[in-house]
Amino acid sequence: MNIHKRYQVEPGRQIDLNEWDPGEHSAFEGDKEAGEDATKKLNKRLESLQEVLYAEGKHKVLIVLQAMDTGGKDGTIRHVFDGVNPQGVKVASFKRPTPEELAHDYLWRVHKVTPGQGEIVIFNRSHYEDVLVVRVHNLVPQEVWSRRYDQINAFERQLAEEGTTILKFYLHIDKAEQKERLQARLDEPEKRWKFAAGDLAERALWPAYQKAYEAVVSRTSTSYAPWYIIPANRKWYRNLIISKILVDRLEGLDMHYPQAEEGLESVVIE
Repeated sequence: MNIHKRYQVEPGRQIDLNEWDPGEHSAFEGDKEAGEDATKKLNKRLESLQEVLYAEGKHKVLIVLQAMDTGGKDGTIRHVFDGVNPQGVKVASFKRPTPEELAHDYLWRVHKVTPGQGEIVIFNRSHYEDVLVVRVHNLVPQEVWSRRYDQINAFERQLAEEGTTILKFYLHIDKAEQKERLQARLDEPEKRWKFAAGDLAERALWPAYQKAYEAVVSRTSTSYAPWYIIPANRKWYRNLIISKILVDRLEGLDMHYPQAEEGLESVVIE
């Protein structure tokens, strides 16, 4: 099965998240153990590709991770990029805007942390919060957030035309899986710090968030910045599919190590 076609949202497609099974695992025939082994092999390949990306210094890669609470953004970063050289990989997290950020347009804080040449930057949440949280909580009028879809498309087009490869992943879990993960945070002392009473208030807004995500993916999955809806109830499968997509896209960049200086073969270190 072509993983890209299976999970990538075609431009212009109107999606209904109820039609996407967060528990399916049809692109891999093995069990969890086999899937984890396959992910480790992909991770080794990703390490090699990232080294070439950094050394060549020509390409830029932006990875966007979005999900409901407990969807697995942190876990994805930890497992998919395990062992990858941190010198060329950065993570940017977008929390509540600071007063300085609020004094600028909503993309100001985003643009300044996009990847430079030779870099991979991972957005743990992103500019899409301004058409998700902002929409669900009515933080700005509808006439304001509704025009942001086109603004975001234009922003991402600019990045792509300047040489950035953009991959956007929505980590799709269902409400029952979220309940289990929230309960685990309460039950396990070492995870309790992750839980906040406000998580329950956000959970109560599940239907509104689903509608907001449907609009985001439907209106901003483009040929130059595609969305992938990743089944994320099974963490091992989530990691496997994202790793495979990343490796495929990086291999498609046809990267090469830079040519060494001439005459180095005769250099002797005394």
